[in-house]
Amino acid sequence: MSQAHALSDDQVAGELRKMTAFIRQEALEKAKEIQIKADEEFAIDKSKLVRQETAAIDSHYEKKFKQAAMSQQITRSTVANKTRLKVLSEKQALLDHLFEEAGKKFSELTGDKGLYQDLLKNLILQGLYALNEGQVQVRARKIDYGLVKSAVEAAAKEYRTKLGKGIKVEIDEQNPLPEGSAGGVSIVGGNGKIDINNTLEERLRLLETDALPAIRTTLFGNNVNRKFYD
Repeated sequence: MSQAHALSDDQVAGELRKMTAFIRQEALEKAKEIQIKADEEFAIDKSKLVRQETAAIDSHYEKKFKQAAMSQQITRSTVANKTRLKVLSEKQALLDHLFEEAGKKFSELTGDKGLYQDLLKNLILQGLYALNEGQVQVRARKIDYGLVKSAVEAAAKEYRTKLGKGIKVEIDEQNPLPEGSAGGVSIVGGNGKIDINNTLEERLRLLETDALPAIRTTLFGNNVNRKFYD
């Protein structure tokens, strides 16, 4: 049998150095693995955080951009509406002035006796056609009675000629038009129940109502926003 020999101090020291070196090497490798894993986890966490923060920043600025765009749109709309309302207001002011000036021209019209008498005849004749009755009354300003009498005779004559039927037209002197009236006549039929207002004021009012679209088109052109026409 072989006998175990005790290790010398140098041999023991050598073995310890080997063991220490081995353990140290294992520790270094383990530490390197831990460092690599830690670096990978750090990179992953860092990338995740960067993506989250980037997404948060993108969302924040997207919200800011939408708010800015909405604010800009509201501002543009507000300015456009104010401008449109101002334009409409100016147009309406022009129309009001136009009709006001037209009303002031009535005195010039009634001052031309020949032109005014012919107008009275046509206004009366229109009423006669509308009523289509055998007897009617005409109301006018007292100052116009002379012209109205001649206009009544001419209108009645034309009515008889065109329709081939008789008609009696009288001036209602009991109910004259107010002297403050601009002129024109009122034709009454149906035993006083039907009154066709053909005064100059009423004709201008009807013109302002019925002819306003055509006047607007003449003055300002076609409305680009209008989709439907009669």
